[in-house]
Amino acid sequence: MTNLISNIFGHISSLLKGLEVKRFLAVALVGFLVLTTNMTSGYTDKNLGERVREQVQQDDARRPKTTGEWNKEARETEGNPGKRLQKIGEESAEAFKQFGSGYVEGAKNTASDVGDSAAEAGRNLTK
Repeated sequence: MTNLISNIFGHISSLLKGLEVKRFLAVALVGFLVLTTNMTSGYTDKNLGERVREQVQQDDARRPKTTGEWNKEARETEGNPGKRLQKIGEESAEAFKQFGSGYVEGAKNTASDVGDSAAEAGRNLTK
């Protein structure tokens, strides 16, 4: 009987050594997090499609924003490549202008944050 118990204990011990405990704990933790978090809250929202459409159409730009709008515009100017190139140029200029304004605003915010961080670091050094 003692031999049987020691054999079982030996098998369990060798099994645990072969079963990398750290990896098992990592997988168990990830599984626990996935099972306990509510990952579907954004997918069940019925107004999600409407909110996405509003975000896409939020600016007053005249250029197309969806593939369907691009294809429609291409069909409208199909016979006149000069007109199509002119529209592409105008839309590109508008897009660069919009991108540039966002870039400038982001750069201002970043510079402000860097200045605030430097001032805070200076205050911490004097304490």
